Amino acid sequence: MGDPCTTASLDVPADSLRTYDGLTFYGHMVAGAVAGIGEHVAMYPVDTIKTRMQALAHPGQQLHSSVVTALRTVLRREGVGGLYRGVTAMALGAGPSHALYFASYEAAKQLYGGNKEGHHPLAHAAAGATATIVNDGCMNPWDVVKQRMQVRHSPYRGLMHCVAQTFREEGLAAFYKSYWTTLVMNVPYTALHFAVYESMKKFLAGGAASTAGAAAEAGPGGSALLPAAAAQAEAGTVAAPLESGGEEDEEEEGLVVQLVAGGTAGGLAAAATTPLDVVKTRLQLEGVHSATRYNTSSVLPVLRRIAEEEGTSALWRGWQPRVLFHAPSAAICWGIYETAKKLLA
Repeated sequence: MGDPCTTASLDVPADSLRTYDGLTFYGHMVAGAVAGIGEHVAMYPVDTIKTRMQALAHPGQQLHSSVVTALRTVLRREGVGGLYRGVTAMALGAGPSHALYFASYEAAKQLYGGNKEGHHPLAHAAAGATATIVNDGCMNPWDVVKQRMQVRHSPYRGLMHCVAQTFREEGLAAFYKSYWTTLVMNVPYTALHFAVYESMKKFLAGGAASTAGAAAEAGPGGSALLPAAAAQAEAGTVAAPLESGGEEDEEEEGLVVQLVAGGTAGGLAAAATTPLDVVKTRLQLEGVHSATRYNTSSVLPVLRRIAEEEGTSALWRGWQPRVLFHAPSAAICWGIYETAKKLLA
């Protein structure tokens, strides 16, 4: 039996990857870029709170114990602007990385058979994992800069100062120090996220279709249509009110399904991968906000050290703002992406 990916590619027409959903590969890139920038800029303040809760404090300085405490502290000491430190780096990185992310996902989903009739969560998970490898290669340097500017008492005056000083003092490797940790976190995160998203869409859309079907079979009082009325409906002579919704309502229902499915997928995946996100944050901020150094980029040694020195609860620090960030941001991202696809098609 042949390799499934090879077999799938043999069944797909040569140009189908470039025209899926009526869009070229570059059309998906444009939709993805718009979605990525919109998502990250809208949710950036929550990401700042998460970073501050996960970062190590200076000796003797207590970490923020809750989302509300962290938010109050930032607003009191730095104002609203403190919540947006580093947002330029995020916007510059989110555009191209999400363009590649969504375009790669659509291509991989087609290649792995995710667009075939039926439910294919493993194909969607594999496509999501493939997309995140491409995305993280582009996004990781910008994420390092973003987090180094987000922390309290950041030594950097701005975006270019942070890039120049980090490169001068630590070299190019500093921008990819957490790359493997990010992949270890994001591959399961994205696999779970995309599998849940596609599954939730089918579940929610199936429920909506069943409801619509039941309504179509019932008369104004809720009873089934009489045979004569049913015949009229088939002939297209029944008055417009019996045709529930129309194109505008279908688009609105589609957006609601996408928002709910995206939010659920993002929240579940974010909660499950919080310990790996803590490790990523510590590695990216190593030597910047604390004297603590881990002297490794491997995930397990850092996980063990955090658990031994700070307790296992430290591995779950920041899970609330992480879920608060990823649930609505995923909903926003999917909503913008699917809408942009319709507008560009």
